[in-house]
Amino acid sequence: MNEPSSATEGVQGGVHGGAGDVIGVVGAGTMGTGIAQCLAEAGHRVVVVDPGEQALATAPARLRDGIRLARMFREQPAAVPMDAALQAVTWTRRTQDLADARFVLECAPERIPLKEKVFRELDDVCGADAVFATVTSAIPVERLAAHTGRPRQVLGMHFMNPAPLKEAVEVVRGPRTADETLDTALALLAGIGKTGIVVSDAPGFVSNRVLMLTVNEAATVVEQGTADAATVDRVFQECFGHTMGPLATGDLIGLDTIVDTLDVLLECTGDQRFVPCGLLRGMVAEGRLGRKSGNGFHRYGPR
Repeated sequence: MNEPSSATEGVQGGVHGGAGDVIGVVGAGTMGTGIAQCLAEAGHRVVVVDPGEQALATAPARLRDGIRLARMFREQPAAVPMDAALQAVTWTRRTQDLADARFVLECAPERIPLKEKVFRELDDVCGADAVFATVTSAIPVERLAAHTGRPRQVLGMHFMNPAPLKEAVEVVRGPRTADETLDTALALLAGIGKTGIVVSDAPGFVSNRVLMLTVNEAATVVEQGTADAATVDRVFQECFGHTMGPLATGDLIGLDTIVDTLDVLLECTGDQRFVPCGLLRGMVAEGRLGRKSGNGFHRYGPR
């Protein structure tokens, strides 16, 4: 493994280097592609790694659709034209293609052994001054940092979905994350028009430690027949002023991701409140994953 560098001035120089820098993204799914879009539209060169042929095959079209959608809703114009943003992203199956990246965001599926493997590979491939940010939903940063030789250069950057349209990012400082690493991450976020909200390391951090319990309990309410999904969400919207109810939020995130995150929280905390309810597991088994499948707690049109 690479030895940790004594400081991250080189990383900051890379992040602030404009069109000359390279930022890596691991994972070409919904979140990875959304983050790549944020970076490319801000003028960064981006290398996205994913071993899956299907994900890589569909990613360029999803990126183009994402840019079009964001430009419909965004008040301020992007830093670069659409064609330039599309050309700024390189898609590859090889982790070795991240060798020149000075900052890497890991967006692999929410499974602990898989993410640990990714961090070991990144540590072997990337330069000693590179910063690693996990976009995990719930895994403690320190658990992943321990699989590198550079724990001071590892932190969490929990983007919300859809990444291009959300202005805030939950930034997770691990127990060994250096001040310089945190500064680098916050500067990168500011450069793509986002605000970092810094929290300490713990399973699920702030957002998902609370949200996953809420979604799980909301699903249990439906499972037990207290109310249907539309009514549950309506209570949260009209009684509490939430823009979106917990079950619609689960559909947006992806119910498979919800179950994976609950499983991680259960493993990391031992708290039985995080056991996914039977309805959630059953829906995932049936392929009712939410918006991405067209059907979850609500319907989203033909697929």
